[in-house]
Amino acid sequence: MHKSTSASSLGPGGLDLTQAFFKPIHGAATPSSSNGQTKISVIGAGNVGMAIAQTILTQDLTDELVLVDAIPDKLRGEMLDLQHAAAFLPRTKISASVDYAVTAGSNLCIVTAGARQIHGESRLNLLQRNVALFRKIIPPLAKYSPETILLIVSNPVDVLTYVAWKLSGFPSNRVVGSGTNLDSSRFRFLIADHLDVNAQDVQAYIVGEHGDSSVALWSSISVGGVPVLSFLEKQQIAYEKETLESIHKAVVDSAYEVISLKGYTSWAIGYSAAGLARSILRDQRSIHPVSVLAKGFYGVDGGDVFLSLPAQLGRSGVLGVTNVHLTDEEEQKLRDSAKTILEVQSQLGL
Repeated sequence: MHKSTSASSLGPGGLDLTQAFFKPIHGAATPSSSNGQTKISVIGAGNVGMAIAQTILTQDLTDELVLVDAIPDKLRGEMLDLQHAAAFLPRTKISASVDYAVTAGSNLCIVTAGARQIHGESRLNLLQRNVALFRKIIPPLAKYSPETILLIVSNPVDVLTYVAWKLSGFPSNRVVGSGTNLDSSRFRFLIADHLDVNAQDVQAYIVGEHGDSSVALWSSISVGGVPVLSFLEKQQIAYEKETLESIHKAVVDSAYEVISLKGYTSWAIGYSAAGLARSILRDQRSIHPVSVLAKGFYGVDGGDVFLSLPAQLGRSGVLGVTNVHLTDEEEQKLRDSAKTILEVQSQLGL
């Protein structure tokens, strides 16, 4: 996607405002040339992986879709089931194998494999069960698709995105975690439900850890372009902080509720991951709250840590991080969230 000559020259003397809105990723690598065909590999044919695969197919996001899983019969059954829907879907080559060689030349590898989260279990408690698995997954993906972008969905997603970055040796812009993209969708839904508006008209972000220490950016919420909190203050409409906190708590608890009711989450993360795939492969340069290497942003320091920040996504992966205004309280909570993740990472020895 090419930018018009006047697209960003709105400042005095034609100043390029892109540099003001976005902070670039250090050491970013550009993608290699493409032959025009796109290939997505989904690692893990469980409930989440298949929801993502199904959504990618129905939204016509790729020319070739590959499934990889460790259980051959389940994998072949899922592949056949999707292939049998060919008459109802856009033309897409669908294949599957337990051998990672089938992923060769992928533009995007989406990793969903991992132990299923148990009801009442913190996402961070999943860590030790999944790091060993990633040691078997990430190196072959990097070997067969050295120019790919890794999209990590497995939980705990922030730490495992860090693990994938370390194991792959990729530049940080080509390793992305699904992070709080779904949390932010839940956040927008709950706000829209309170205000009786369409969720698509709500601009709101959850950042930080995809989990209990996530941070709701109340100060930057807008509905139809109207900043919510400043509007309430100007109209002298009282609101209680407890109400805001209860909405955020509902966001954090929502995944646990779904798991307790149906045993797992699948459809919402399927749409979330497909949306990220679209932004990346079609170079849409959309802004998503996803897990990125956060060191140096918003006062986060002290070590290499991946957590969710509003990031611009395109064909190179993470193009930059948006300079959203954070209050002092929000920035401190973000740093606290980073410390929570760093404490866990310190035990990995990577």
